[in-house]
Amino acid sequence: MVELPKKKVGIVACSGEELAEGTVTRLAALRVLEQLRPDETVTICLPLFLAGGEGDRAFARFYPTIAIDGCEKRCAARATEMYSGKPAASIVVSELVPERGMEPPQGPRKLDSAGMKAVEMTAERVAEQVDTLLEQRWNRRSGELEIGASSPEAGEAKEATCSCATAIPVQKIEVDGRQVTLTALPLIFAQLREQGKAATAVTGRELLEMVRVYNPVPEGADASYAAALVREYNAFCQAEKVGP
Repeated sequence: MVELPKKKVGIVACSGEELAEGTVTRLAALRVLEQLRPDETVTICLPLFLAGGEGDRAFARFYPTIAIDGCEKRCAARATEMYSGKPAASIVVSELVPERGMEPPQGPRKLDSAGMKAVEMTAERVAEQVDTLLEQRWNRRSGELEIGASSPEAGEAKEATCSCATAIPVQKIEVDGRQVTLTALPLIFAQLREQGKAATAVTGRELLEMVRVYNPVPEGADASYAAALVREYNAFCQAEKVGP
């Protein structure tokens, strides 16, 4: 098993600026990231995520993510599901505020007192979800929760961390004429290279099993994937020999 970054929860917030609820999502996310759960969370940049940021998309596939949306359009949640997988948790401010019997926030650029209360309430809900998710195992291959055990504690105020800082390396390879993106493949190649493994059919089977831990492999495609992995691993080893 390769050594991977510590499990954290990704926070992706709505980017809408026309509604006060959109401002609530961003301030609430920042409060969680910097004050309530700084050691357990990272931020996922929604514009970069939509633009094709592989690091952010890989993180959202690999670790649980909480989407915080301002309204029923659920842009953050839908974008996450479209490009990585369904968020482990989804919070909608416009639904949460009336649920708590609070006044709707006002002022998209400068929140009123009701808006600031909504920020605190939303941040607390997100922090609760973070704790719940970290107490459960996250199946990296299926993108689903499993029962596990962990007990995080809130840290002191820190600077928000981007998912890029804990990015999961990915690599694109060609399998049967189709390009696929495999999570953690560079780490897997590096580990086998350090062990002195040659690019053989035996290594190909080992590569396939390691890749399968972190990525879905279509049924009936084992042989194609194994052959492609051996080819790419051989190229990786040759590049290492040449070096800078």
